[in-house]
Amino acid sequence: MPIIMKQVLVLINPKSGTGGPYRYISAIEKAWDTPEHDISFQFSQSVEDGAGKARRAIERGTDTILVVGGDGMVNSIGSVLVGTDVRLGVIPAGSGNGFARHFRIPLGPTAAAKALLNGRTMKIDVGKANGRLFFVTCSMAWDGALVEAFEKFPFRGLVPYVLAGAQQLLEYKAQPFQIDIDGERLDFKHPLIFTVANLSQFGSDFFVAPDAKADSGHLELVAVEKKDVPLVLSQIHRFIEKTFHHHPLVTNRHFKTMTVRREKPSPIQIDGELMKADTQIHIEVLPSALNVIVPS
Repeated sequence: MPIIMKQVLVLINPKSGTGGPYRYISAIEKAWDTPEHDISFQFSQSVEDGAGKARRAIERGTDTILVVGGDGMVNSIGSVLVGTDVRLGVIPAGSGNGFARHFRIPLGPTAAAKALLNGRTMKIDVGKANGRLFFVTCSMAWDGALVEAFEKFPFRGLVPYVLAGAQQLLEYKAQPFQIDIDGERLDFKHPLIFTVANLSQFGSDFFVAPDAKADSGHLELVAVEKKDVPLVLSQIHRFIEKTFHHHPLVTNRHFKTMTVRREKPSPIQIDGELMKADTQIHIEVLPSALNVIVPS
């Protein structure tokens, strides 16, 4: 009986990771170049280039696309795969790797390639904000504005993220939010943290919604008013124990649809990237919309 080969495309961000892209190519080739897989490699030169290559791969009958990159590239390629039968596998090569960390995909290329080869396929939920898909988080207050400051740093990692956050704490001007969440009206006077999470963390083990489940059929809102942030931060043990989102001063809601109304338009953060947004933002969950390979 002939072997039915699976068509696998590896899309690589040549600017991501340490040690150069060929370190990742070698690791994936050693694990995935088997009689059951017909594997090919391509570089993603831009968001548009990577998305185009993913679309053409789907048209050719590709079964699996492995992404070598960070959460931004996972978003751009994964968005093309939503609603298809094609599986997404992630070899983490970004600065935060929130997507990979949530699913406990090893951060080293050799271990990650082996874990995905022997992994299982699960259907995960996808968030949608004003038509833009997201897989990890979407933030709209200070937690979104700090991305703009973070992008100006010449290096990546947790340290510049913390520095960017400190800078934005001084510069960010909070504004009122009125929200309709699954039919319930909530008002926030000056929210400093306002994040919608599909997965548990921003990246770099910075958890925002530790209880978030990828296949729950819901998204999770975590919001804190500016006046309450010092009290929330003072209970540092809650961050260590990953229970800060259950603090009585933290709004934590699971939902399917939400509309946010603000006085002034400002950019929002989508999986680590900035997106322009008007005064009104509609968010909804697309249940079981993406096939993802996760470690068994």
